[in-house]
Amino acid sequence: MITVRVPAKVNVQLGVGGLRGDGFHDLANVFFAVALGDEVMARPGTGVTLTCTGPDAALVPLDESNLAARAARLLAAHHGIEPGVELHIAKAIPVAGGMAGGSADGAAALVACDALWGLDTPLPELLALAAELGSDVPFALLGGVALGRGRGELLEPLPVGGGFHWVFAVAEGGLSTPAVFRECDRLREAAGTGHTESEVPTPDADRALLAALAEGDPVALAAALTNDLQAAALSLRPALADCLAAGLAAGALGALVSGSGPTCAFLVKDAAAADSVAEALTASGTCRTAHPTHGPVPGARVITSADGASARP
Repeated sequence: MITVRVPAKVNVQLGVGGLRGDGFHDLANVFFAVALGDEVMARPGTGVTLTCTGPDAALVPLDESNLAARAARLLAAHHGIEPGVELHIAKAIPVAGGMAGGSADGAAALVACDALWGLDTPLPELLALAAELGSDVPFALLGGVALGRGRGELLEPLPVGGGFHWVFAVAEGGLSTPAVFRECDRLREAAGTGHTESEVPTPDADRALLAALAEGDPVALAAALTNDLQAAALSLRPALADCLAAGLAAGALGALVSGSGPTCAFLVKDAAAADSVAEALTASGTCRTAHPTHGPVPGARVITSADGASARP
């Protein structure tokens, strides 16, 4: 059996351009991989079968729409072989929470099946397959911190000068990423700023944010956190504002909605502050649960295999 660990992500900057003709938006998306993650296990099987356990397992589709199952089939087709694998997902990343849990599982399945089937697919080929699966899947393969352009799949690794500590507050229920993007377009149009790519400038990475990452400075990074989808997420789920306020009141250096939400992310000073803020958020009643964690961490990687060795760093 192959076991792959894969991280969740937070977007420390999510700059959203206008609506493109293909239905996507150009992004300046600074991904940050955190230690909160899923594990995907793969063992030989007939066809592709899928099971899932974890806090939100009942919300995970186990049919052909699941990105892990799609990843297994895509990898097999790429190599011209019949897929044969039993996949099991141990969920810890919130489902529909703005932390790319489904994309993470797709990346983990690529790595797990590649190791299980002895394919040794070069990383550039895996990244190309990941981009076919979804905009966030390539980053889940790489991990660390990276700037994503295009729809987020064109990645440039970024230097980071140290570790950062986070708390993630998980809301009840999820938010649909397409619905949040549509609401972003609606709010922009209602404000008279336009919403198409000809009306909204193509976003770029914030230099102050990149400098804060390179220097390992949590105070400067907190001041630079931005998410162009946050207003849309708050429009669809106004109660998230109470969660953001509760985390800041408990001592977080900075706060933002993670991706398309509804998970809220809080940057804190150190591990002790993370524990304290997580406890305060849980007690506040503004979220279902809160998880202290840290990062950056590597992307999808084999942690155990049939011979007990790691097949990919």
